[in-house]
Amino acid sequence: MASEKNISTDVNAIEGGKIVFVPDVIATIANLAATEVDGVDSMSGSVVEGITGMLGKKSLTKGIKVDVGEENTTIDISVVVKYGYKIHEVCINIQKQVKSTIETMTGIRVAAVNVTVQSISFEKSEPKSTEAPAEEAE
Repeated sequence: MASEKNISTDVNAIEGGKIVFVPDVIATIANLAATEVDGVDSMSGSVVEGITGMLGKKSLTKGIKVDVGEENTTIDISVVVKYGYKIHEVCINIQKQVKSTIETMTGIRVAAVNVTVQSISFEKSEPKSTEAPAEEAE
């Protein structure tokens, strides 16, 4: 009896068709969702992704690994966080944003969003000069 239910489920799935998401699609959605979070400077990828970036090819899957199962998916994200932000709050916000966005856009259940902070970015600001230029002082 149990096998008959499985067979009928398969038939319904075939008749209605199926939707398949390539892991790169999920990774792109995760990338865009994570970079919207306040405090995220950029995604941090592998050495190969870094070389690809130097060659001018921008990857929207940089720093993201997707493990798609039959019923759910797991996302691993590597990020660079801006200096001055509470890192644990930024990571929690990344988890919430990525999970919500993927589930809303694809209908796939996200089991976990694992965030790895690879680095802290320090904004480069121009040094402020308090002295007047030497020519104006004379």
